[in-house]
Amino acid sequence: MLATHFTRRDVGKLAAAGTLAASSNTTAVAQTGQSAATAQPAAREFPSGFYWGTGTSSYQIEGAWNEDGKGPSIWDTYAHTPGNIKNGDTGDVANDHYHRYKEDVALMKDFGANAYRFSIAWPRIFPSGTGQPNPKGLDFYNRLVDELVAAGIAPFATLYHWDLPQALQDKGGWQNRDTPKAFANYAGYMAEKLSDRVRHFFTINEFRSFADLGHQGKEVLIPGGTITLSIAPGLKLPPGELNQVRHHAVLAHGMAVQAIRAKGKAGTKVGPAEVILCSVPLIEAPEHIKAAQTATREANAPFLTVMLEGKYTDAYLKDAGKDAPKFTDDDLEIIASPLDFVGINVYKPEAYVLASDQAPGWRQIPYAKGHPMLSSRWHAMAPEAMYWAPKFVQSLWNAKEIHITENGCATQDVIADGGKIYDTDRIMFLRAYLTQLQRATADGVPVKGYFQWSTMDNFEWNEGFGNRYGLVYVDFKTQKRTPKLSASFFRGTAQRNAAS
Repeated sequence: MLATHFTRRDVGKLAAAGTLAASSNTTAVAQTGQSAATAQPAAREFPSGFYWGTGTSSYQIEGAWNEDGKGPSIWDTYAHTPGNIKNGDTGDVANDHYHRYKEDVALMKDFGANAYRFSIAWPRIFPSGTGQPNPKGLDFYNRLVDELVAAGIAPFATLYHWDLPQALQDKGGWQNRDTPKAFANYAGYMAEKLSDRVRHFFTINEFRSFADLGHQGKEVLIPGGTITLSIAPGLKLPPGELNQVRHHAVLAHGMAVQAIRAKGKAGTKVGPAEVILCSVPLIEAPEHIKAAQTATREANAPFLTVMLEGKYTDAYLKDAGKDAPKFTDDDLEIIASPLDFVGINVYKPEAYVLASDQAPGWRQIPYAKGHPMLSSRWHAMAPEAMYWAPKFVQSLWNAKEIHITENGCATQDVIADGGKIYDTDRIMFLRAYLTQLQRATADGVPVKGYFQWSTMDNFEWNEGFGNRYGLVYVDFKTQKRTPKLSASFFRGTAQRNAAS
């Protein structure tokens, strides 16, 4: 360090100079102070043509569970079984979207969505899963799609969001290899009927959720430990049978891709919507990033990895041993049918990891007990997952188009004076996650769309109507819809096409 010595006279000169400088700058500060105080931060823009959408699923919002020829689904059966759903709630009426879809589309338009991801109830189209289609079921989705197109909202259809026809479950459900064939026939039929207006089809939503949670239950890492989650049909299969269900699920996806290619209009796009188990590097150094990427590939071995690579990883098959799924080379070729995009649902990391000198080359770092949590008991606040999940889909599998097909959080919303809902926690969540997503697009990750979960409060599976994920508040007694403060935040974000 350069030693500097000041005399009292030097100090006086410096003080005088400072006073003179301050005086000369007073006017400039006065002139710029107001604009500086109100200046907007630099725009963190998304690519041109970005889709700003929201999402729902059929059982969670439609209601009309036994109207117009619809057959029962496994969720009708599961929810009607006492003890399965909190407070005994069911989706019998839910949001009554089947009758109120025009009002709901108008709300989406009001809060600035230019895309909408909805799911089609398979038993509304084929009440028994196969056989003759139900014309009244198809008519509902035709009306919905027409309403969306008229509002300037691009329809993105999901063909399976967990509501398997009960008639197929009675024949073995996803344990039966005939179920993928039935799904492909249904997928081809829907593409034939809707692809003149629906240009994007998601085959299956969250393979891992309906396979693992529905057929065995799954332990999920949370701050302080783990919790076990399960959903319809509520089975407890041994490992070998679970792995066969997993295989049938990805086989159904591949068969559906081929059916949509055969039956859909030219230019129809298709891909999955999987909840990615993303490992996040706890420290962003090259060795930890590489370890997290490898861990992500292995964690998704039964689903995304086999769909995008056409093979099960050696480690997955070795770990499964005698319980490995039974498959053929033809199966793998079908499963790996070329895709137009990859959809991923991103809520939190599966784990934080650091590189390790010991096999398998990484080690999981548990969530600290004090790690920030959201309202859902499984949901840790970890926005960096929104950067690394699409980043790894690009770097591992060279995806050319990626959509964030779900991202959101439950909040404990209350109606304040004046009928307003100030969901500041959801806005905090969205701002943090969207900033990380923009970081990814700025790095060249080809994310083309973001679908916030969810459009409005709805039936949240085992939690019933207790967890509110929507941009729109729903009074389930009156069906009154009230946009929350987050709906305004979403509208502004979509209009600016930038994280803020």
